[in-house]
This record gives sequence, structure tokens and C-alpha cells, in this order.
Amino acid sequence: MLKQENKTDVIVVGAGPAGVACAITLARSGKEVVLIERGLFAGSKNVFGGAIYTQPTKEIFPDFETTAPVERRTVQHNFAILGEVDSTTISYRKNDNSSYSVIRGKFDRWAANEAKKAGVYLVEETVVRELIKEKNKIIGVKTELEKFYSDIVILADGVNSLLAKQIGLRKDINTKDIALSVKEVIKLDKDVINQRFNVKDSEGVITEIFGGSMLGLLGLGFMYTNKDSVTLGLGITLNELVDSKISPYEYLEQLKQHPSIAPLIEGGTLKEYSAHLIPEGGYKKIPKLVDNGVMVVGDAGMLVNNLHWEGTNLAMISGKLAAETAIEALNNNDFSKKMLSLYENKLKESFVLKDMKTYKDLMDTMHSRKMAFLSYYFKKINAFFEMFTSVNSIPKKENFRGFIKSIFTDRKPIELVKDCFAVLKLLWSILL
Repeated sequence: MLKQENKTDVIVVGAGPAGVACAITLARSGKEVVLIERGLFAGSKNVFGGAIYTQPTKEIFPDFETTAPVERRTVQHNFAILGEVDSTTISYRKNDNSSYSVIRGKFDRWAANEAKKAGVYLVEETVVRELIKEKNKIIGVKTELEKFYSDIVILADGVNSLLAKQIGLRKDINTKDIALSVKEVIKLDKDVINQRFNVKDSEGVITEIFGGSMLGLLGLGFMYTNKDSVTLGLGITLNELVDSKISPYEYLEQLKQHPSIAPLIEGGTLKEYSAHLIPEGGYKKIPKLVDNGVMVVGDAGMLVNNLHWEGTNLAMISGKLAAETAIEALNNNDFSKKMLSLYENKLKESFVLKDMKTYKDLMDTMHSRKMAFLSYYFKKINAFFEMFTSVNSIPKKENFRGFIKSIFTDRKPIELVKDCFAVLKLLWSILL
């Protein structure tokens, strides 16, 4: 039951992985939590590539492998570099439980129900219009129908967090720091998926796609196998889409027609089409995460490791860490910015900000060298394997020499130097 006067300990806005992880951690500690979701149900508006990671998910849901609606256990990761008509694919296969493909509409609804079982008060189909501020402290939220009050408000309302912007925790997000991801869920018979991807009923494959229709663009593609469907999509930064004047759907259609992709989805029927914004700014673009009475978690805090395609796990752990901070704040009856800054310290001590800091220069490098790293070298990788596998009665030494010579004739020496410097800079930040 809620306290009198519509007041509770904590209000969490947004019932995605970050919000649910936060709310359920609080409820399990005996705190009163209201979780507000604008969608018809938790997961109805949530979109992502398609996999959750076992270890961080177990921190929130220890028994999820046997109780949650998972699709397939990942046994293979593919990294596909697509040229215009050719491709090079590197595969890593291991029979473990490191991740599972899921359908967010199913998984998030299950997770929200688990939160309700733990005592979370879930309010769905409700939009938070603004935060209530009094004496320089956030004390609640205002929806289209009523006001809810709390000691702490936690914002898990996604990349385009208007609430964080309203209270000055972040400014407008630059279009180069957001990607628009579009995806299709393509229905295929289970046995067809097993045959085409060389897996058994419960096994799945994740494919990260570089190049193809996205050559020269800051964009990446993805493919996940589900029980009886395949998820195929891509994400491209908004500024690239504006400059190219081509819709993301058109890029996806081109990707579907690539000779390396088309046979995998042949005969499938479209089951679902969706789009979603993804934070791509990285470590340097993380907004303020704390103020008096409020914390920001998950995508709303731009907590995404874009190189490793990690977002859901960062969301869950950030939600958990915010909840742990809120528990301590409630126990001490201190909701000041200074107290809640413990959340930022927890993030810094965790893998979340450590990993993001490791790749702090990645996006700047990709923006400045995108034609080199996202087009030219992809094509050269495929050209190398074309040369290596060709039988043309030319001595191999001449083929190798010709390939190496082409690198120095295709690109100006100064550009090669810049490319090398950019790689060394990234390696320096990663290794040291």
C-alpha cells in the first residue's frame, strides 16, 4: 500500500530493463516503489537488437534461465564484413550460456510481473509530463491525471529523456550522438533456422554486420535467431541519415538483398517492424546523473557501450546501483545531491563506466575517419581474401605484392599516417 497523500519512497519512471531492475531491487529491500510506464504494458514500446547477457541478468533475476521467456541460447557469434556483393565472416563458437536472444515485448512484461510480485506498484499507460520541484529538490512527478510524490525519483525514461532535460541535467542531444535503429522480425520455420544457421532447437547465433548498405556510414547491422523467427536490423546515426536523405528502412531493404544475407531470410514473412533511438555519444556525452532527489539510469544516462553492443546489461546494473544508493539514502533520510552522488561513485567503480571510459575516444575517431575504417578497409579485407583464394595462374608473390602496393596507391601517405595514428590512439586508451 502507498503512504498517505499519494507519497511513496521512490518513483521510477520507465519500465525497461533499467527501471525494472531498479524497482525490484528497492522492493526486495522493503522499500515502497511506484514504477510508471507510458506503454500499454512494460515492453510494448521497447526495442533492441535481441540478446540479454546471462551474468548481469542473474544479478537481478537469479532464476531467469528457467522462468523467463527466453528464445535461444547463444552458441555462436559472427562478425560479418560486407562489401557491395562479397563478404568476409569471422565466427566464434562456444557451447555456453553467456547470452540469450529474447523478444523485448515478452521479456520486459515478464520482468515487470516479477517486480509486481516483489511488491512494486506498477502504473501502466501513464505518461509523466513533468517533475515536481520544491526548494531545489525533486519531490515527485506530475502525470496527465494526478501527482505522485516521493523522496527520490529515478529516471529510466530512455535516450530522449525529456524529464532529465526539463531539470537541466542534460542539454539537447546532438544528432551525431544518437542512432536510429530499425529492425524486422522475420518469421521462419524452426527447422529452417536450425539448418541455415547450423544450430539445434535451443541454440542461437548472433551476427554483427559491418558495411554492406552502410559502407562509409556510422552504422552497424545485427541479426539474431529466435525460436521461430530471425531479427534483422541496423542502426545509423541521425546526422548520417539527414545528410544522405535516405530512410533507414531503405538501408535495411538493401541489407536484406545482400548476397550474404538474403539466403538466410529467404521465404520468411514479416512478423514485426519497429524503430528505436539508441544513445551513441559514449563516455564523453554522459549527462549529469544526479541532483537533489533524482538519479538517471540506463539509456537516459547514455549508458551504452556501442563497440560491444552492450546496453541492456549496463541498464540493469545502473538501475541496481541507483537502487542501492536510494536504499542508503532512505535509511539515512538524506536525499541531497551529495548523498545521491554515491550512485556515480558506484558506477565509476563498476565495469559500466570503466568500459565506457576505455572507449572514450572511439566515437570521435569513427566520426573523423569513417570513410577509412567503415568503407575503405572493409573493402580491402574482402579484396585480400578474394586475392588469397583466387587461382589465376599468376605467381602468389606477385599477387601479394600487388595487394600491398594497392594500399599505398589507393590512399595518400598522409591519410595512411592519420589512420595509423588514430588506431594507435585507440589502442593507447584501451590498453593503458
